[in-house]
Amino acid sequence: MAMVDMSVPQVHFRDIKPYFAPDSLDALSGPDGGVIKLPKRVFWVPGDGRVDLDRPGGTALAYETLLQEADAELQEQLINRRRLIEIWPELVLPLRVRRLWEDRFPQLMALAAA
Repeated sequence: MAMVDMSVPQVHFRDIKPYFAPDSLDALSGPDGGVIKLPKRVFWVPGDGRVDLDRPGGTALAYETLLQEADAELQEQLINRRRLIEIWPELVLPLRVRRLWEDRFPQLMALAAA
């Protein structure tokens, strides 16, 4: 087993991976319910990528995936502004993703603090 030299700074992909967000929450025009299809480039699970937003946990699964893996254009197409605001405090996101969105949209930070 190879030893890790702790004197050398470790770089993790999560620390350098680019994340995206639209310019405005109003640009988020995705459906507020029903089934959406996430492309393989953002949702790497077996199956056809369909997520039912009306099932328990469905919206959180879809939005956590889109916030971490999608570009702003796909986020605008598939995320619904009202639903995002509604579930924002519940989403489990990497710190860099949460900071990006809350810095850009301070109203989300206020929700998380409430």
